[in-house]
Amino acid sequence: MRRCGSSAVACSRTPFFDGWFAPAKYHVAAMVYASRVTPLEAILMSILVEHQKAIAQLKGRIRELEAAVLPSLTLTPPDPAA
Repeated sequence: MRRCGSSAVACSRTPFFDGWFAPAKYHVAAMVYASRVTPLEAILMSILVEHQKAIAQLKGRIRELEAAVLPSLTLTPPDPAA
């Protein structure tokens, strides 16, 4: 069992921070290739890359949902001649 600090607050934050660092594992090869003295920069960059990918996917999904919903929310009646 993993200990997560001296308080219940620290334990409640652990999954949150673990979720931040989880994307770094996808970029281990690139981090080793960069071979920095302190790997924090590479870890943070890999986290940012994964977050940007997630943001792009979410934006795309929002566009899809808006396209599906917004036509039905128009205030003008449909053209009867069409």
